[in-house]
Amino acid sequence: MNETVQTFDASCHCGAIGYRYSTALPPSQWSVRECQCSFCRAHGARNTSDPAGRVEFFERSAGALNRYRFGLHTADFLICRNCGVYLGALIDTERGRFATINLNALGSPLADLPTPVPFDFDAESTAQRIARRERRWTPVNNLTMTMRRFSGA
Repeated sequence: MNETVQTFDASCHCGAIGYRYSTALPPSQWSVRECQCSFCRAHGARNTSDPAGRVEFFERSAGALNRYRFGLHTADFLICRNCGVYLGALIDTERGRFATINLNALGSPLADLPTPVPFDFDAESTAQRIARRERRWTPVNNLTMTMRRFSGA
């Protein structure tokens, strides 16, 4: 594994919200997933996460973040209120705050990403879903304030 941490910046179409993802994994080793739920299929989402990485979500325009819950109501799906782009999902648990990110929000497509693997999580119980996310999703940098104003690019 490459020990050099790389940082990837992403944002919604209008630039109002985004994320900064840091990982030591090269993109060719990312686990790219296509959840088969109706929400992810409608957004054409391709998600990834790295339990050894870090992610921070930011808001450039106050009030642009929309949090949406559906299904088991275990995670907040982060959507731009202005342009409708889905950035990722966030879960708060007793072990911390974890997220998965939508790769479609990256400014530049990464050529060496693996082919997405379809997944269906419908058979999971609430406890199984939370445990999987704690194991597989990326820790969120700032546990007390996930969304912050961000003036940088």
